Formats: sequence, structure tokens, C-alpha cells
Amino acid sequence: MIDIKDISHAPSLGEIGAYIGFPLFDTFCQYMDTEYKAIRKIEYSKDVWARGWNVKFKKSGKSLCVVYPKDGYFTVLVVVGNKEKEHVENQLPHLSEEIQELYQNTKEGNGQRWLMIDVHSDDCVYGDVLQLIHIRRISK
Repeated sequence: MIDIKDISHAPSLGEIGAYIGFPLFDTFCQYMDTEYKAIRKIEYSKDVWARGWNVKFKKSGKSLCVVYPKDGYFTVLVVVGNKEKEHVENQLPHLSEEIQELYQNTKEGNGQRWLMIDVHSDDCVYGDVLQLIHIRRISK
């Protein structure tokens, strides 16, 4: 088992998946490949609140999301910027209560909200994550 906070060992995607121990992570990565042909990059974050290895997904130079591996689940960071704000706020009533509450409770800074969404199961929250990534992808 890898130590997700060990900067001296860059894990493979397979090692990250094994660390998470949750098959939905593999499904998510496959979805990002199939749906967006996203470029995937494994990077080390020195941020105090999210120290350790993460997986960044980009398309056409734009960040779509960042996945932070956890034991048994993963957290997806989706940034809602000025370009996405109106679309997300229009969709908000159709998203899960958990995402609505997270959005309302996340402070806006520099015109952005950084939504850190824990994915524990293939449920409405997971579907909402995919929807938010889609909004991020189509925003111009």
C-alpha cells in the first residue's frame, strides 16, 4: 500500500486506485477518458488542507477537476468560476441537496468557488459531480 503523502514515491494511477479501494474511482477515470479525452496528470500538492498525491484532469489547457484520493472514497475539486457561475446557479435547483448546500456554504473568492465534493457512492452526488464537470467543460 502506498503512502499518499510520501513525496518521494510518485504513484501510478493503479496504485492510487488500490489506495482508494473503491471501484467508482476507476469508473470515473474511464469516464473522463471516454467523455472528454482529458489529459490526466498525477501531481503532489503541498497544500496544508490537501497534502499528498492527486490526479488532475485537463482538456484544451483548462482544468476540469482534481481528484484527491482518500481511504475508501475520493474527493473531487470542481472550480466554479465566473464563466460557469450562471449556468451552475441555473442548474442548482436540480442538483442534490448536498451539492446545493455545499455551493451555498462555499465562500466566493476572486470570482470562484472551490467545491470539494466527497464521492462515497454511485449516487446523485456522483451524478452532480459529472454535471458540474460538464458545465466546466462547455463554458467559454
